[in-house]
Amino acid sequence: MAGDQDYLKAILATVARQAFPPERLAEMVTSNVGGEKQITAYNLCDGDHTQSQIALAAGLDKGSLSRSISRWTELGIVIRTGSGGEQKPVHVYRLPSDYTGKKKVKKNGK
Repeated sequence: MAGDQDYLKAILATVARQAFPPERLAEMVTSNVGGEKQITAYNLCDGDHTQSQIALAAGLDKGSLSRSISRWTELGIVIRTGSGGEQKPVHVYRLPSDYTGKKKVKKNGK
């Protein structure tokens, strides 16, 4: 069964990259507050961590993280799996931790 879940996650990531290119996804993740902590928290939404674990690991306030996850859910970039107190958020795909969504300027200025 774990193999089936891996395939489903891969399919979700492939489809999500078409709907939300990395630049746009990074903007959506960081749109209200911005920052590395938000991207770290988003990337920890992998279905293996609870909200409390994510808040602790990312160094975010639980209330702030809860609002972010609710916003990400409304935007369609995070889903919640499980039931009751065992709900774990799952992102559509992982962003590089240093991703800012800004286009990098090449040395020749283009």
